[in-house]
Amino acid sequence: MEHSLHDLLVAYRKGEPGVLDQLIPLVYEDLRRLARRQVHQWPNLTLDTTAVVHEAYLKLARQHSLDASDRAHFLAICGQAMRQFIINHARQKLADKRGANPVMHKVDDVDIPVQGEADELLLLDQTLRGLAEANPRLVRVFECRYFAGLTEAETMEALDLPLRTVQRDWMRARAWVRDMLSERPPA
Repeated sequence: MEHSLHDLLVAYRKGEPGVLDQLIPLVYEDLRRLARRQVHQWPNLTLDTTAVVHEAYLKLARQHSLDASDRAHFLAICGQAMRQFIINHARQKLADKRGANPVMHKVDDVDIPVQGEADELLLLDQTLRGLAEANPRLVRVFECRYFAGLTEAETMEALDLPLRTVQRDWMRARAWVRDMLSERPPA
């Protein structure tokens, strides 16, 4: 029997076994789009889109249930899982030592100078962890917009926030990231 996305998300929240395997095909193209965006943002990390999707799936499969209320919220959770995988990959790559070619990476109005993207991605992660201590909602908005590539409307839906709040939080989160990255000592 074919189930709707909503029914599968309800079953997934309840922790019913095998639901994730039915859910993933319904959003697989969206997951590939999210992963492709991630891979293109950090090209020196030599990540494969399919691998990022599969690693996110494995991370989700290790959890018994998730509180995803709708498609956008589920995609936001997947985007967070992808971010965690990419950061772990960057840590590993940094540990393995790599070459460094300075590049400028743009987050809307925030330029992230990249010297061997692994350490810059880790710096971004560290910055977001600091922001999470001050305001976790700003981090969730940043993750949805930047890492998951969700629109303002999708972010609003995923986080169950008013549109104006999403817009203000996105602006505040980018300003925080810009300020924190500009305070770091020059390489």
